[in-house]
Amino acid sequence: MVRLRILVAALALAVLSGSLGSAQAATPLNLRIGWAVVPGQLTAVLFSRKDILKHYGKSYTVQTEYFRGSTPQITGLGTGDLDIASLAFSSFGLAIQNAHMNDLRVVADLYQDGANGHYSSEYMVLANSGINKVEDLKGKVLASNGLGGAIDMAMRKMMRDHGLEANRDYQIVEIAFPNMMAALDEKKVALAGLVTPFSVIAHQSGRYHTLFTVRDAMGPTQLTMFAMRASFIAAHRPALVDFFEDVQRATHWFLDPANRTAAIDIIAKFTKKPASDYSGWLFTKKDYYHDPDARPNLAALQKNLDVQKQLGFLKINIDVKKYADLSLVDDAAKRLHGDGGMVKARNRA
Repeated sequence: MVRLRILVAALALAVLSGSLGSAQAATPLNLRIGWAVVPGQLTAVLFSRKDILKHYGKSYTVQTEYFRGSTPQITGLGTGDLDIASLAFSSFGLAIQNAHMNDLRVVADLYQDGANGHYSSEYMVLANSGINKVEDLKGKVLASNGLGGAIDMAMRKMMRDHGLEANRDYQIVEIAFPNMMAALDEKKVALAGLVTPFSVIAHQSGRYHTLFTVRDAMGPTQLTMFAMRASFIAAHRPALVDFFEDVQRATHWFLDPANRTAAIDIIAKFTKKPASDYSGWLFTKKDYYHDPDARPNLAALQKNLDVQKQLGFLKINIDVKKYADLSLVDDAAKRLHGDGGMVKARNRA
């Protein structure tokens, strides 16, 4: 009888211990996460330093998968083959409108353009082109990496603000980022929208100058973000809070100036490029903004989606607050920093 009581007490203590704090699952939740670009999205390398992660392998594991852009990730979320997608803001809106994903939720930041004094993507012209203001682009051909994407929309917005409309006053052609400088050099286009690291290379050449930036056209932009289905969040909340606590731990480590050399080495090894390609800008103000606690800028996202509708790429109004669930990153930040850290995170967003 005494042994039975001891056994029952031990079992009760084990259950109580397991119910407190982080999730402790017998089989860790395997999270299938999509990504499209490194180093803008740190997803593919964020879990490379297991020594700084608290919950990896206990309540969750990660399986990262490469996708060519956001659209196939939306399909993956729809079929259940993907748990967390890395979506551009433009694709987020279209997923709600075209795929009817009314339970889609933005849950975390990946990176932002032009936020907190950080880098903003640039629209460049040849230095000797004679193009010195937006109005000089009338009658010209402009390069976009993809119709309806963030670079494309910011360009159209800037042109419209100066009285110029696509097809009537100028033409747009699609050109991949690696080929844009050649298109400028060959005078196939008069203006090209460039992102890092291509804009860094362009500046180093001395052949181009910046006419305007995405920030000039649209203000701070929530370029990409983690998105999930509400049903998946409800089913796995404890493990997901653990996951985002580790996301915050890892993001803080990558952004810490003391770790910059080691962080760049990780990126260089993953991309199979020399570290010198990144040393002049990565994880500095010359880089896009990564929120340390992965909290997205919902105010910026709302403005971005409003521009998307104004330009005709969206047909419906989207109230971002209805499609956002920041409770995971907020709960994770509260664990990591306490209530004071939560206040700072909200003020930063």
